[in-house]
Amino acid sequence: MATVVQPAITAGAPAPPPLSSSSFISSLPLFPAKHRPRQNHNHVFFSNSPIQSLFSFKSFEFKRHTLLNSELFHGCTSSSSPPEYDIEGLFDKLRLSVRSGDVELAKAVHASILKLGEDTYLGNALIGAYLKLGLVTEAYKVFNGLSCPDMVSYTALVSGFSKSNREDEAVELFFRMRSSGFEPNEYGFVAILTACIRVLELELGFQVHGLAIKMGYLDCVFVSNALMGLYGKCGCLDLVLKLFDELPHRDLASWNTTISSAVKESMYGKAFELFREMQKNYDFEVDHFTVSTLLTACTDSNALAEGQEVHAHAIKCGLEENLSVSNALIGFYTKCGSVKDVTVLFEKMPVTDTITWTEVITAYMDFGLTDLALETFKKIPERNSIAYNALLTGFCKNGEGLRALSLFIGMVKVRLELTDFTLSSVVYACGLLRDYRISEQIHGFIVKSGCGSNACIESALLDMYTRCGRMSEATKMFNQWPVDRDSSIILTSLICGYARNGQLEEAISLFHCSQSEGTMVLDEVALTSVIGICGSLAFHEMGKQIHCIALKSGSLSDLEVGNAIVSMYSKCWNMEDAVEVFNSMAKRDVVSWNGLIAGHLLHRQGDKALAAWSEMEKTRIKPDKLTFNLVISAYRHTNSNLVDNCRSLFYSLKTRYDIEPTSDHFASFVGVLGYWSLWKEAEEMVSKLPFEPDVSVWRALLDSSRLHLNTAVGKRVAKHILAVEPKDPSTYVLVSNLYSASGRWHCSEMVREDMRQKGFKKQPAQSWIVHENKIHSFYARDKSHPQAKDIHSALELLILECLKAGYVPDTSFVLHEAEEHQKKNFLFYHSAKLAATYGILTTKPGKPVRIVKNIVLCGDCHTFFKYASIVSGKDIFLRDTTGFHCFSRGQCSCKDYW
Repeated sequence: MATVVQPAITAGAPAPPPLSSSSFISSLPLFPAKHRPRQNHNHVFFSNSPIQSLFSFKSFEFKRHTLLNSELFHGCTSSSSPPEYDIEGLFDKLRLSVRSGDVELAKAVHASILKLGEDTYLGNALIGAYLKLGLVTEAYKVFNGLSCPDMVSYTALVSGFSKSNREDEAVELFFRMRSSGFEPNEYGFVAILTACIRVLELELGFQVHGLAIKMGYLDCVFVSNALMGLYGKCGCLDLVLKLFDELPHRDLASWNTTISSAVKESMYGKAFELFREMQKNYDFEVDHFTVSTLLTACTDSNALAEGQEVHAHAIKCGLEENLSVSNALIGFYTKCGSVKDVTVLFEKMPVTDTITWTEVITAYMDFGLTDLALETFKKIPERNSIAYNALLTGFCKNGEGLRALSLFIGMVKVRLELTDFTLSSVVYACGLLRDYRISEQIHGFIVKSGCGSNACIESALLDMYTRCGRMSEATKMFNQWPVDRDSSIILTSLICGYARNGQLEEAISLFHCSQSEGTMVLDEVALTSVIGICGSLAFHEMGKQIHCIALKSGSLSDLEVGNAIVSMYSKCWNMEDAVEVFNSMAKRDVVSWNGLIAGHLLHRQGDKALAAWSEMEKTRIKPDKLTFNLVISAYRHTNSNLVDNCRSLFYSLKTRYDIEPTSDHFASFVGVLGYWSLWKEAEEMVSKLPFEPDVSVWRALLDSSRLHLNTAVGKRVAKHILAVEPKDPSTYVLVSNLYSASGRWHCSEMVREDMRQKGFKKQPAQSWIVHENKIHSFYARDKSHPQAKDIHSALELLILECLKAGYVPDTSFVLHEAEEHQKKNFLFYHSAKLAATYGILTTKPGKPVRIVKNIVLCGDCHTFFKYASIVSGKDIFLRDTTGFHCFSRGQCSCKDYW
């Protein structure tokens, strides 16, 4: 029974030798009868077995007729025992049924041998045939019909159960075997350990391990490999290495199991060390499993040089054309190489499968080549839901919500299977669009399709509503969540939604309630989300507490959690701790480096950001699009004019880094040129863009013209912005304000009405300050704070003192049609001024006032804070969407350029 006892615990492992010449149908020799044990033929085989009722004579009439009239059964109609060559003929027929996958032939042979006396040898062969054909139930019934099953019978069925998702029955049969007086041999141990591996039954594995030691089977390489496979699956790398070191003889499966276990535990250095040791000291030819596992290690650790070494080794061993190896190489070059590497590899592949096409589509999407990904998708011979989902995810990843929605509609039209992943992705796409009407339609479709009760989809729907600013619908969904269902996911979504929509106190309150009630499990996903909120709110003390929780729970080793902590500290004015956490991380990816560079940019530390970029290049981690946006922007904040360096980097994106520049890259570079007053070059670049520039490019030029008070450039740019169709709320507001500034009030109101009809909401300016672990938030002219009367009185005194010190209100920032005194009154009660006043009143002497604003600080507030830092004697630290401002003694760290 070859299928039963071959311990293929690890892919790529060679099969063990047959248990005996009578154990494996696939290798049964045609031995003469005298070399085979004789069994008693005096009673009818399986006469008392219910298996007989399974085989209708009519079902097999033709095949039985053929068998009974062949030379095999010639002269076998008497009641005497059949000649020996007839039995060997039955084995021939069973072997044929297995080779051809012919279930009917196997059953016909079974029906024919029912005429014979019981023969355990034949019964085992029949069990093995049924198992090979996937008929586990039939094999079990044959087993139950045996009056004296032997070790081979038990082992075969234990293995069959183990490999057919019937692990409990495998364990039960194993104990039944032992109670019947049979102790397992090496094949029995492998069979029961296979069941343990399938269900990760570590405790039973320990018992089997002890029994193997007691019976002296631990030196058997197959048993040890199976044990290492179990320990590796359960994350016990130390036990895997201990067993591996104690093995007197190792085969390729031993090395593969140990290497894969190290990779699973992210011990990539150990995996490479084992591979080199195997190459150096042992004469083993690696197989496709070895290469694929090592490529996974290289991909996860961003080890470009090691991956190229493994690729070269695969070519040397003739494994490059192996399908699984080629697919692993595509995944590796997607993360660590270039799109050219992926394309060349894909075009050379002699054979492809669904995984190949999906990997290539994913690669092109990761490189931002959405059109190329779509072209590749159209070339797939047989497109299935997996390929569609890869394309759908790619569109979402690249922010192309409309294309994702269009693809989904196409999937519905062709009646393709819509998985939970498909529906979650299209819901996310609706969140990107922020279109409430479309979101409602998708929600209705999901409810109609009967998937509305799925936890992941419901959580995605709630998140979608928060992105559309519909917090009332999101809260309603949360309140309807079943009490008996885990609420961690939906809690995380709602907390993030509150924070995203400026409802800061609600976000923190919900988090504290969930913690006190024990309804939210702080796993890696929840920790990452909550730490992110702490960073967004600049809630430093709470962020440190969550950091401690992550440290105690062991979640700090999780890459996403570590990245979130680095970002959190950098947003909480604590760049020192951000750098310290970054340096202590066991592994880093491109997100880690982006977080560090972005942190330096928030603090306007351009030189340090460029130094981090230089270090990143040394690690050979492949930068992504965001990396280059950040690095190009860093040249705006350097202590010296490094435009030439920035220009060199920008124009090498395609040639050196294989990155096709996007609107964001052009916007960042235009911003740098404008910052250094290179207006002519900036405008020429925009006019020669290979695509129609979007609002982000024009806004970069407009911001620069505003900083340098270049009215001529500002007017030209404003005309272009007005001609662009707004696609997000901030652009609507910008266009409306530009109309207002030029006195075209009617056009301004039309833009705002269009915005309202499309469900877009202007994000209200909000500022907040954290005092005594509580968030105090303010809006313009806000009087909702419990101490509003004291705050407004103090602000009026502060304004008077600032006016005496030379502060002159800049009413040009008020674009509304109003009288001059009304404009001043509007300016004086901006949210940031209210927050600063509260901070001055409550912050201890010698401590800075720390404020966060959710939009760009206006010029008048910027001027006011410089004077406020003088008259109050306090430093005022403010974070807006451009970065940090540190006002001290009448000066700002941004040098009035932000």
